[in-house]
Amino acid sequence: MKDDEDDLTVYYDGACPSCVRDRAFYERLAARDGKPTDWVDITGREAELSELGIDPGQALRELHVRDADGTVHRELDAYILLMSRIVVLRPLAWLIGLPGIRSLVSRLYRRMVMRRLRATRRL
Repeated sequence: MKDDEDDLTVYYDGACPSCVRDRAFYERLAARDGKPTDWVDITGREAELSELGIDPGQALRELHVRDADGTVHRELDAYILLMSRIVVLRPLAWLIGLPGIRSLVSRLYRRMVMRRLRATRRL
């Protein structure tokens, strides 16, 4: 368990260039707000993910974030949790959490991820 109640662990696809760019963008914003975040590249960590109760295939298709209590948040819940910690992203976190918008963003997100995985022959 982490010492700081604000710590998060983000499980991301380090083999995905856009995922790596998103991480760098988030880290720049998080550095200003002082929110600790651990980043774990899921590539080659199938056993570790399974031990945490995270399906490795699902981890490729959805962002997963574990909070300090050990709860794993996935897909939009994970993004909302991450964005809500950064002052400038809080309005966006609120917006994508709205029911109608949430379902639309979720569908678009899944479609983009599947396209990316097919294009890189990882699906």
